[in-house]
Amino acid sequence: MNNDLSHQNFVVRISVLLNNSRNKIISTVNQTMVSTYFEIGRMIVEEEQSGKERAGYGKQLLSILSKKLTQDFGKGFSETNIKQMRSFYMNFSKRQTLSDEFKLSWSHYLKLMRIDDEKERNFYEIESSKNNWSLRELQRQFDTALYTRLALSRNKEEILELSTKGQILEKPKDVIKDPYILEFLGLPDEITYSENELEQKLIDKLEHFLLELGTGFTFVARQNRISFDEKHFKIDLVFYNRILKCFVLIDLKIGELKHQDIGQMQMYVNYYDREVRLVDENKTIGIILCQDKSEAVVEYTLPENNEQIFASKYSTVLPSKEKLKQLIEE
Repeated sequence: MNNDLSHQNFVVRISVLLNNSRNKIISTVNQTMVSTYFEIGRMIVEEEQSGKERAGYGKQLLSILSKKLTQDFGKGFSETNIKQMRSFYMNFSKRQTLSDEFKLSWSHYLKLMRIDDEKERNFYEIESSKNNWSLRELQRQFDTALYTRLALSRNKEEILELSTKGQILEKPKDVIKDPYILEFLGLPDEITYSENELEQKLIDKLEHFLLELGTGFTFVARQNRISFDEKHFKIDLVFYNRILKCFVLIDLKIGELKHQDIGQMQMYVNYYDREVRLVDENKTIGIILCQDKSEAVVEYTLPENNEQIFASKYSTVLPSKEKLKQLIEE
């Protein structure tokens, strides 16, 4: 029996080694391919510039290049693909990211090239690399206007920082979005559902919800019970943010936010700060997710120097660009 276990452990170790090596090979091949496409794009642009006095030179060059490369190297060098390589160089030759290396797949860069705003494009490149987003995750974050939602509450210097460093978490406000987009729950706006049903859907789709919450979040508990003076309360969802080193409490509200809801969250946050958090941890953050809210109610219920309690709207459907812009501006 012991020999069998020893053999199994040995096989597992070899399998881990092979998988790690395979992933490194794939990553290296991917980076080499993307860098090669970038270099091809650069050479095309420079060649076109040197021959720009000849009418139609660029179009002729791409056609000739496509035919020759396809003949010598097979598929992947259609005229459309070569134009994409040229666009790749033109879009990313002056980029500012965490590194000069290309860390994403070619499919990621094809998506990024379709983002016109350079600052926004840089932001999504950095965040995709930092958070290891799949192409699908990148597409989802772009569709839900993550950059716009984060940029809304920032000044010009902070927006520039988003485009050069990505999202940096230094204070509680940095993790907050307004609105939160929860289209992955499959709950159309017109269907009535309870807070318990909303909570259950979020638990069922926890991986998606963590992606929407952002960097550094880990799930701790649901319906977390706290008690004092023979009274019992339940916090809907409890998370921990490893970067800010603090608990994040989330309360779910159907309909419009009331001042009593804010007071309840203040109580939860105070309890966690005094009874749960450790000495080396930062103050607890409370987020109330609601369908609607009055900014005046939020403003006058919370103290002027508030840095712990936040109220954000949520949408259970992916709004149109016009509707999303309206939600953000509200």
